[in-house]
Parts: sequence; C-alpha cells; structure tokens
Amino acid sequence: MNTTPSLATRFARGTHVLRSDQPLPEDTMRRAAPSIFAEGKHASRSERYTYIPTIEVLRSLRREGFEPFMVAQGQSRVEGKTEYTKHLIRMRHAGQVSSRPEANEVILINSHDGASAYQMLAGAFRFVCCNGLVVGSATNDIRIPHKGNIQHEVIEGAFRVLEDFEAVDASIDGMKALELSEDEERAYATAALTLRFGERGEGQPPAPVTPEQLLEARRVEDVGHSVWSVFQRTQENTTRGGQTGRSAAGRRLQTRGVGSIDRSVNLNRALWVLAEEMRKLKG
Repeated sequence: MNTTPSLATRFARGTHVLRSDQPLPEDTMRRAAPSIFAEGKHASRSERYTYIPTIEVLRSLRREGFEPFMVAQGQSRVEGKTEYTKHLIRMRHAGQVSSRPEANEVILINSHDGASAYQMLAGAFRFVCCNGLVVGSATNDIRIPHKGNIQHEVIEGAFRVLEDFEAVDASIDGMKALELSEDEERAYATAALTLRFGERGEGQPPAPVTPEQLLEARRVEDVGHSVWSVFQRTQENTTRGGQTGRSAAGRRLQTRGVGSIDRSVNLNRALWVLAEEMRKLKG
C-alpha cells in the first residue's frame, strides 16, 4: 500500500484535495489547505461571529483518537481571502479499525469567512477505488453556528457522529445483500443523472452522458447488480467525471468532476439517500 500522500491536486475547479492512507502531518496539510490553520476570522466578520479554530479542534480530536486522512480547501477570487475559505477534513477514529473494505470517517467542514457553519457528517472511504462517500439519512448532521461559547460542542459532535456508524455499517450491508433488475439499475442511474446535470425538459439539450454510462464499471470489483455496486459505480462516475460525452452542440467532451466542496457533499448525500430508498423498496 502506498504510504506517500498524494500531492495537492485539483479534484474540481477552484478546490484542492490531499489524501493519504496514513494520518496526515500538519506541515503536509498546511501546504494543501492553509485555511485550516487560520489564526482568526476574516476581516469581513462582525464581533458576533465566533471564530472556531479548525486546527485547535483537530488537535483536540487527535487527543481523542481521531486522525486526518484527507483535507480539501476551496479557493477565492478575493485577494487575501483564500487563507479563510471553506475547508474539509476527513478523519478516522482508532477504535473504528476493522477488516471491512470500507473505513468509517467523520467529515469536518468549516470556514473563517462566513461561508458555512461548523459542520460534522458521517462518511465512508472505500479502499478499492480510493473514493470517499458522504452518508445521507442514516446519521446525524451536526451543525454548530459561529455564535457564543461553542468549543465544547465540537468534540461532542464528533463522538455523536461516531455513534452513528453502527447504523451506517448496517445500511451498507443491506445494500450489498439486495440485487437490482436491469430496469431498476437504469432507474437509479437516470435519477442520478438528473441530480448531477439537472432536469432536461422538452427543447433542452440532453445530458452529456447517458444513464448507461453512469453504470459502467471502472474496475472488476464494481461489477455486479447489488444496490451497493450500482451505487458505487454511479457515484464515482457522477462525482469524478472523466467520461466521454457530447456537448449541446454535439462536440465530444470529457465530463468534469464535481465543482466544489458543497456540491460534492450535497450530491454524495443525495446519491446515498437514493440508494437507501432503493434498498428499502427491494427489502
């Protein structure tokens, strides 16, 4: 297994990401996501805005057994604001180590420019494709506004998300146990296509790719008809892009990866909820 972090590469326009299969040291994180280390809030924030120091939160979580394995940061066109923009950290807890092909992760989102509340979500990292998922309806969504005395809430929030992972594992196992028909697979991919590219009404150009393309497997481990396999193929093809398609004018193109931290999180969660609903219908 590679133990060298991927250097800060763009996974979407205006955003940089760094992921490793070993816990990330602070100096490495700083190069990829300097806003994690901001020492205060942006000048545009009022006195009522409570600065939540992400790096201090991370250090506190490390003392509680959490380690960061991925960081991402958005950019800004406003001069001097990049050091305060929205950032994301994906962490694993030492007590969550298992033989499963997925690792449970706590996702922390914060900013120092008013772009977001402090937020914690549940996620799952799939080792075979190095793909990070965001869990939808199975868990708590912890949001803490930048107001008042909030330091104690952030540690509690991480452990509340940690408690949800039993439900996450059960949901994944349920998706793996149920198979979809060809029509059901296409229905899932069609809904995912709409989530990714929007509604296509009469007179509008079609989406650049087809539902069948979203169902294409990128590796042999993804071949199969379970809800989980269909979800995995569709999620990777919609969020990572890289598929050959056609523009509205008929020109060949390569689909792009999802364009921002917010969009990636929202699309991931929507695809998870869609897969969960398919599992419930089949169950």
